[in-house]
Amino acid sequence: MSSRPRAATSLSRLASGWAAGGFGAVVVLLGGWWFTVAVGVIVHLGLLEFFRMAQFKGMRPATKTTLVAVQLLLFTTQAAGSHGLLASGGMAGDVAAAVLPASGAVICGWLLLQPRTGTIADIAASIFGLFYLGFLPSHWIKLRDLADPSLAPHLSGEVALLGLPWSSGLALTLLACFLIVATDIGSYVIGRRLGRHPLSPISPGKTIEGALGGLACAMAVGALGGLWLGWRWGALLGGLLGVVVALFALVGDLTESMMKRDAGLKDSGDVIPGHGGVLDRIDSYLFVPAVVYSLVTLVLPIVQGG
Repeated sequence: MSSRPRAATSLSRLASGWAAGGFGAVVVLLGGWWFTVAVGVIVHLGLLEFFRMAQFKGMRPATKTTLVAVQLLLFTTQAAGSHGLLASGGMAGDVAAAVLPASGAVICGWLLLQPRTGTIADIAASIFGLFYLGFLPSHWIKLRDLADPSLAPHLSGEVALLGLPWSSGLALTLLACFLIVATDIGSYVIGRRLGRHPLSPISPGKTIEGALGGLACAMAVGALGGLWLGWRWGALLGGLLGVVVALFALVGDLTESMMKRDAGLKDSGDVIPGHGGVLDRIDSYLFVPAVVYSLVTLVLPIVQGG
């Protein structure tokens, strides 16, 4: 009796995992507004789960205001990257840069106007939600919109069998995703087989051996990615990028675990069969894009030009 429910759970977990992965691959390949809309839907659901956890702790965040602010931040980021609807010289970039501080001020103003004036905790939850599920994910859009060919010198032409043009943004977004997946797989496989020493009381299932396994897998995938993209010292730079991604993916995972533990919840939600909530699936993907974007736009050009 007990083996059948367990098998059904494993099957639903596998099916939903493959479906989520397939959906992610499609929207990354399409890019542009398709990608932005997909990111917007995902972070909207994740933000609802985050505010639910905050409410479990007695906080009263500015939920609706923050939800709107996050979508505005994603919209203006894409408009700035694609030189689309809002573009007029540098205007789109200026608007996108202004959204975050302006949204913070509007959120505080909204909490001031409530019948029960907001507390420090209410403000902190709202602003952190804007940062955690708005500002950080907006870097996936910025990363996908990169078009500088020097960031991926070996790529040209079209994606095999799909007829879609390669761009540095597409290649780097795929690489970042592959590095996170490699981290997750390495951590799971090595941790399951060799894990002996707990990594953190925040997440009892994670082990030091598993974390090191994830780090090693990300290094290997990163080294191959650096060679594939044609970077100078590609294997070395790619391996270092893999290390950075593995560390920040782990930070993202443990941060969400810490919040769930504080709220007294096992999962952030139950949207995805066998996986829990949206936040449970995207936690490793939140801190990574800002770090990858910063490294490839600030550090890589220096190395490539050296």
